[in-house]
Amino acid sequence: MNLRHEPPITELEGLYHELSGEYDLSETPYCIGRKAFSFLSVLDSYALLDRISPEEFVRDEQMPYWAEIWPAAIILSGFIADELSVTGKRVVEIGAGVGMVSVTAAACGAAVFATDYSIEALRFIRYNALMNKVPVETGRLDWRAVQCAERFDMLFAADVLYERVNLLPIVTAIDKLLKPGGAAYIADPRRRLAGQFLELAGENGYAITTYSKSYTEGKLPVGVNIYRLSKKNDG
Repeated sequence: MNLRHEPPITELEGLYHELSGEYDLSETPYCIGRKAFSFLSVLDSYALLDRISPEEFVRDEQMPYWAEIWPAAIILSGFIADELSVTGKRVVEIGAGVGMVSVTAAACGAAVFATDYSIEALRFIRYNALMNKVPVETGRLDWRAVQCAERFDMLFAADVLYERVNLLPIVTAIDKLLKPGGAAYIADPRRRLAGQFLELAGENGYAITTYSKSYTEGKLPVGVNIYRLSKKNDG
C-alpha cells in the first residue's frame, strides 16, 4: 500500500492562507539599504472601513491606517539602514502597521519589539518577519496607556502624528519606553500637527534634531521629516 504524506504546512504558509481568506492582499518588493525585502499589506485599506462598527469607532476612533505602507515608513526604513547603527540595540516600534520599519531594523541587527494597537496588524508583522527571515517580537500596545515595563535603546514610529488627541500620549509613551540616553526617531510627512508635537516634546525636556528627506517613488514627491528626540539632560 502506497501512503502519500503531505508535507507539513509552514507557519508562513498557514498565515498567508489565513490572511488571504480575510483580505485582498498586495505583496511588494523593496530594496532598502541594498537589501531585498518583500512586504505584504492590504490592497485597499478603505475596504476595511466597513469592518469597523459604530461602537468601536466611538470607543477608539480606530481607522485602518495600519494596513498600508506609507511613505514615512519607507523613508524611515531607509534611514535606519543607511544612517543609523542599530546592531545589538534593543528597539521598539509603536504604530508599526505591517512592520516595514521593524523588519528593516531587525535585518540591520537590532533586537526588535514591534507593536501596534490593532491586533490585525500584528499578524501582518509576523508574516513579514517570517517572509524576510528576521526575528521580530510582536505585541499590542496602546500609547494612551503604555503597559510595558521594558525600556529600549531606540524607539521608531512612522506617520503617527495624524490626530491632535494622540500628540501628548505619544510624548508620554516615548518617556515610558526609552532608556536614559535613548533616542526616538519619528518620521512624519510634514503634517501641521508635527509642529505641535515638537512643542510638547520640547516642553517635556527633549532636544530635537530634524532630518529632511523626500519620497520620490510615488506619483508625486512626498516630503518627510525624521525627528530625533533625546532628553536634554542625557547629553
